[in-house]
Amino acid sequence: MPVSLCRDFVILNVFCDEIFVISFPKKLLEMKLRYGVVGVGGIGGFYGGKLAFNGEEVHFLLHSDYPHVKEYGLRIDSVVGDFIIPHVNAYSHQDDMPRCDVVIVGLKTTNNHLLKDILPPLIHKDTVVVLIQNGLGLESDLAKEFPGLSIAGGLAFICSSKIGPGHIAHQDYGALNLGSYSCAKLEIVEKVVADFVRAGVEAHLVDLQSARWKKLVWNIPYNGMTVVLNGKTDELTTHPATRSLLRQMMEEVVVASRAIAVKDRIGDEVIGQMLQMTERMAPYAPSMKLDYDFHRPLEIEYIYSRPLEEARKAGAEMPCVATLERQLKFLAEKNS
Repeated sequence: MPVSLCRDFVILNVFCDEIFVISFPKKLLEMKLRYGVVGVGGIGGFYGGKLAFNGEEVHFLLHSDYPHVKEYGLRIDSVVGDFIIPHVNAYSHQDDMPRCDVVIVGLKTTNNHLLKDILPPLIHKDTVVVLIQNGLGLESDLAKEFPGLSIAGGLAFICSSKIGPGHIAHQDYGALNLGSYSCAKLEIVEKVVADFVRAGVEAHLVDLQSARWKKLVWNIPYNGMTVVLNGKTDELTTHPATRSLLRQMMEEVVVASRAIAVKDRIGDEVIGQMLQMTERMAPYAPSMKLDYDFHRPLEIEYIYSRPLEEARKAGAEMPCVATLERQLKFLAEKNS
């Protein structure tokens, strides 16, 4: 995955099949950031690992994986090339970490209540906290806990999961969209995008609200339906009955996004594109399916309840999505 640095821009060969030319000011490329990663699973482990492997200063906060990663490093098995980071800046407690310019949060949203204790030792007055998480309302909730904090959101289009201690399996895709929520210095977010591009990640700066709703077009039907129907993405996409239901839920999300009047209007063509994309990807169990199978809490609040609430405020109903939300609440309580 070669990356060529020229005077004022980066040329990136993404997944060895498309060339992306993305311009960045030379001053931006020369800036150095210290990264912290909270939640070293399929998201934090992969994206933080890509930055560290490319030579960025990255500090990882781990829980149960700490002894293993400290001794053996972080391993990423990836469709675009396996790699190992043998010497990881690994920590078992946030008080031992340095303050960082950017903190990437890869936790499940069900653990966001922990951030009020985790973040204070990691941040300074200009730190940007990037929530690479699914759902809606994440940034506003964090802003209530930390008034004045520079917050950005990240949307990962990736099939990646942790399969063992310090061991990440990246199965497909990998693009990352980043958008500011309350960043006082937008150039920091631009620099994060540039660092990801240099590390071999297809990264883009986007309007955050629009991007979150666009991601929900996929997340809402696939996360919940794989749980309720106990199937993987390929099974749901290819069966006529479930494909029809997937499309119906996607249409509800698109209509809701228009009622809310997101900045970048989501077109009807997005639904067909997402179904086709899922047809091409390797058979996959989304994060909610894995959480259910391992009897972990489900991310119902931010992926379902908040979008339903926002849609209703805008005068839009999502009846199929509401049905799926109620089914998931029942199964989650039974499964716990």
